[in-house]
Amino acid sequence: MSAEAGGHRVSWTQARQLAFAATRALPPTTVSLSAAVARTLAEPVIALCDVPHYASSAMDGWAVRGSGPWVLAGGSSASAGAADSVAAAAAAAGANADTESDADATADADSDAAPTSSEARAIVTGGLIPEGFDAVLRSEAGDVDSDARAGGDQILRSTVTPWPGQHIRPQGEEFRRGDVAIEAGVRLNPAHIAVAAACGVDALVVRARGRVSLVLTGDEVVTHGIPAPGTVRDSFGPQLPAFVGMLGAEVVRQERVGDDHDALVRALSADASAHDVIITTGGTGSSSADHLRRALAELGARILVDGVAMRPGGPSLLARFADGRLLIGLPGNPLAAIMGLLTLAAPLLGALAGAGPPEPSRIRLAQAVPAGRGETRLIPFRLVDGLARPSAFTGSAMLRGLADASGVLICANSDADAGDELQFLTLPWA
Repeated sequence: MSAEAGGHRVSWTQARQLAFAATRALPPTTVSLSAAVARTLAEPVIALCDVPHYASSAMDGWAVRGSGPWVLAGGSSASAGAADSVAAAAAAAGANADTESDADATADADSDAAPTSSEARAIVTGGLIPEGFDAVLRSEAGDVDSDARAGGDQILRSTVTPWPGQHIRPQGEEFRRGDVAIEAGVRLNPAHIAVAAACGVDALVVRARGRVSLVLTGDEVVTHGIPAPGTVRDSFGPQLPAFVGMLGAEVVRQERVGDDHDALVRALSADASAHDVIITTGGTGSSSADHLRRALAELGARILVDGVAMRPGGPSLLARFADGRLLIGLPGNPLAAIMGLLTLAAPLLGALAGAGPPEPSRIRLAQAVPAGRGETRLIPFRLVDGLARPSAFTGSAMLRGLADASGVLICANSDADAGDELQFLTLPWA
């Protein structure tokens, strides 16, 4: 339909289907590790090395071979004690050593003597286990004997007999080279980034994020302080960029215009190549102050969804420009606008990111919901003892019910009793 046709409202379900089908996935992109948190992997992370990539000590103490007592390589003084033996080895141990030859050079820095059958070398946590050593004796479990010497070497004694592999982190304990470390489709958290780094990866292939331009309209909107009678405080500018980010896209531009047709046309035409989607607030009605439909008609846009049979948020619309860009028009009332975002923006932005259509879940009601008037009603609810308790604050301008909501109930025209199951949408931040 044309932008000025004023067609009938589609059902809530159909609106979501049309929004999801209106676009296709953008190609994946490559980002650095530091920029990948909260992004979704498009390709799996493959370990480029073993993790750990060398056998290392899990304790401060001594790497040992054979049975005790052990000849202590390096000859630190008895008076220094075990702790000083460990500290003296820290610089030489090389916790980030990559090869066994590095380990040998480090361990032999203070002694060129060949290893004996019962030998100990001071080691720190993370230090490379020297070749042929099969256990670590923790520093609290050993004593260096200053009186008993063999060929000038000090003797390490312990009442503990370490077993093979004790306090050693084996090479490849977490991952072997070539293992899948993180599956595709995972939304990355900081721990995932640490895993990728440990696997030798420097960049990740993630799903693209749709680029969104925000155009906020209204002469009556004030951006700071307490609004005077006849004006309203801006509730969109501070939160829409974050909301859009939670839906898998990013805001690349934000502009505010008054209730002026020519200014709106200019705003919708600006930086056309810099964004994939425009989201507008206000102006979706048919009063003399609502200019969106006329602006779309002037720009040759085609309306795909001209209103949704839902409450609140019914005047929400979806349009496509001739150059392929899409526009989501949200009502000016805050709760109505957010329901428009969940209905149209969530599936559309998800499609751009290569995600499947968001599917509702089901929950039982804690109390009855009365019948509606022919449209789908979207009602914020709180989860109380495993049941959905609908909010009493459901007016199109009310945000109190949504602020502490667990989700949004999808209520058909018929009523529902306590204990009945209804579909619900999960909120991006819940």
